[in-house]
Amino acid sequence: MKIRSITLDNVRRFTDPVRVGEIGDGLNVLCEPNEQGKSTLFDAIQALFFKPHGSRDKEVTALRPHAGGAPQVTIEIEADGRRFTIRKRWLQKPAATVHRDDALIAQADEAEAWIADLLGGDAGGPSGLIWVRQGMTDLTGGSTKEQKAALEARRDLMSSVGEEVEAMTGGRRMDSALARCREELAAYATKTGRPYANGAWKTALDRVDTLTEQRDALAATAEDLRGALAERKRARRDLRELEDPAAAESRRKKLEAARAAHTAAERHAEELDAEARKLDMARLTAKHARARLDGFREALKEETDATEAAAAAELAAGNKKTALETARAAKEATERDLDSAQKALHSAEAARTLALRARAARDGAGRRRELEQRITEAEKARNAMETATAAALSGPDAKTLKQIEALATAHATAIAARDATATQIIARYAEGRAGAIRAGDTPLPDDQPVPLPRATRLTIAGIGELEVRPGDARHDDSTVEAAAAALRKALDAIGAEDPDAARSAAAARTEAERRAGEAKAVLQSLAPDGIDPLREALAKIPQEEEDAEAPDPEDAEAALEAARAAHDQARIARDTASDRVSDAREAATRAETALASLRDRLTRAEDALAKYGSNTEESLASEAVQAAEALEVAEKIHTEKASHAPDLAGIEAALNRAASVDQGARDEIARLKPLLARLDERITRSSGDAVEERLTETEEALAAATATLARIEHEVAVLQRLEKALEAARTEARERYFTPIAQELKPLLQLLWPEAELTWGEDSLLPDALIRDGQEEPIDILSGGTQEQVALLVRLAFARMLAAAGRVAPVILDDALVFTDDDRIERMFDALHRQAGDLQIIVLTCRQRAFRDLGGKALRLIAAEPDS
Repeated sequence: MKIRSITLDNVRRFTDPVRVGEIGDGLNVLCEPNEQGKSTLFDAIQALFFKPHGSRDKEVTALRPHAGGAPQVTIEIEADGRRFTIRKRWLQKPAATVHRDDALIAQADEAEAWIADLLGGDAGGPSGLIWVRQGMTDLTGGSTKEQKAALEARRDLMSSVGEEVEAMTGGRRMDSALARCREELAAYATKTGRPYANGAWKTALDRVDTLTEQRDALAATAEDLRGALAERKRARRDLRELEDPAAAESRRKKLEAARAAHTAAERHAEELDAEARKLDMARLTAKHARARLDGFREALKEETDATEAAAAAELAAGNKKTALETARAAKEATERDLDSAQKALHSAEAARTLALRARAARDGAGRRRELEQRITEAEKARNAMETATAAALSGPDAKTLKQIEALATAHATAIAARDATATQIIARYAEGRAGAIRAGDTPLPDDQPVPLPRATRLTIAGIGELEVRPGDARHDDSTVEAAAAALRKALDAIGAEDPDAARSAAAARTEAERRAGEAKAVLQSLAPDGIDPLREALAKIPQEEEDAEAPDPEDAEAALEAARAAHDQARIARDTASDRVSDAREAATRAETALASLRDRLTRAEDALAKYGSNTEESLASEAVQAAEALEVAEKIHTEKASHAPDLAGIEAALNRAASVDQGARDEIARLKPLLARLDERITRSSGDAVEERLTETEEALAAATATLARIEHEVAVLQRLEKALEAARTEARERYFTPIAQELKPLLQLLWPEAELTWGEDSLLPDALIRDGQEEPIDILSGGTQEQVALLVRLAFARMLAAAGRVAPVILDDALVFTDDDRIERMFDALHRQAGDLQIIVLTCRQRAFRDLGGKALRLIAAEPDS
């Protein structure tokens, strides 16, 4: 069987018919974004083949659109070289039909039987093996019912690919022998191999356990008696040795000798500590004497150096002070010269100003007229700009108008959305009757749809009234009202009746803004810096003065230049003299500072030397020599004392050991005496219980019970071995089923992992583990991507085996590679193309970019003609 086209009508989102086709042989790909109906298409195919037309279960009702109706699915297939059309409709007027070349060959239950026979007659059909629903990429997914159907399909496939069904399923005789073996084994053991409660095996085990516990208890009692006798013997011997008078006297003498040695060692240690303190004092005295000698020598040298440096600094400070006075006198002379030059410069500047004003008064008459005219025109432009600017503030700006336009669009969109789902009425008038039907005062237009979102009363002239009540289409009147309220609020804020009035006001504002801009440009060209600077420039033009005596401008300019040159020379001379005064002042200051610093240094040196009082260098040197000699004597005495010091730690250890030995002997004697009394009492009590005789009887009974248990366990072991042998024989038979699957899978697996292979579960007939690189990995611990890749390859192998068994079926994959990375997905594409040689594969996916390189025939969901 190969699918050639699929048509959906009134299935979920497809309230209008859609079709996929022509679907070719080999690889076909339907690649669409999410929410475009790929999973709906898969569910529709599944429903047509596996849901009776009279079914109303949740899978069928899930196909109904939100608006209601009867889901209908039509699939064209090719089988045995002929074309068939299968159609099913559910819920309302349910039907099932099969056409061959447009001729009806089966309907209703006969059509269902025809479909079941097409699929092989089982409940699961090939979908349990090779159709992959979105989100169920693993081999064991789906509901319990779906899993059971898939298992039955695999068992059916197992039977169809072998020649001897009896050998592959284990055979009836093998099943009978295995059942008899398990029945006999069940009398002894549970299914997990544990002894059966109240059975012979459990009774024998309990008898052995009980006798073993009794034997162990009696043996422990006998062993305890023997141990008590031996312990009493050892205790009596140890007590005699500890209480021996010679041993006690030896311990006493060793303790006294250790105490005497420890006392002598402590006394020597105290004497050595006293000599060590004397040595520390001698070291401190010698160090102090040497430090005083060195300090005296440093203070004496510092006083000599400071005296010489202070004398040199005092001479330098006097020279710098004389230079400063000379520089100050020179500066005063240059300041007097600069004052005279300044007065001459002021006189020259006044003369030139008078000359320029006279000439400006003569030349300024034309400039005054020009400025007066510019000021008049600029004032006119400013008045026009202010008037236009005030007018521009009365209308809405562009942002407000844009908001109103958006609100008007939202209002129109809400009305359109409401009307799109509303009941529509179309009036088609007879000739001469146009306008005879009215909704209120408005006549209905001819041959145009009019939406009726709510109950409406229509008046038909000469006939009466017609009331139309739409059903519950969930019209969104609240959205329309909210959009209208928002639009009204925005219009009221600018004082406009409707959007057209708002647009007119905005256009008027734009025109006023344009006029204001033109007036501003004119004002900017006449008065770039404003009108006030023009007025200031006008005021600066002097009035022409009569009878004004003024020098010639050229003579006044030449005299001014000469006065400026003389002034500059005087200023430069004054600045040079000022710099020399500053330099001399800084030099004098530095000299005074250096002199003060050196005097402080000399004072500190004299103070440091005074600390030594009447001591001289010779007396301090003598003290240092005497302290060094005393240190040498103290070191010699301490070294001699330390060389004869006993090992105090060793002597303390010997004392502690002697004391410990003596105390240990006392403690052991105190422990042994009550112990002997207890042992005597326990031995006397145990001797009267005949423990040895009871132990012998129990051991004999245990030997008999152990023999009985061994016989039963041997029988259990034989039955268990027989069960395993029978199961192994049946497993070997099943390997005949797995061999063709492994052969089919080997080249596919090696596309992903060289030398890889799968192990199979005997009961599930599914892969159990993946072996690669010598490692066996259970399927359930593999990554999601690896699991879905293995599942897809196994399904492709199943599809090839179905085809070999004469049951050709298309492979349908709905987003079956969601976890596969870019590298492996390329190799999975190769596997799909490899298997598509003699199979039909239909791939449904939303991963447009990833599946762009898959190839194959591209399918599309397109609108279809309604079923007549």
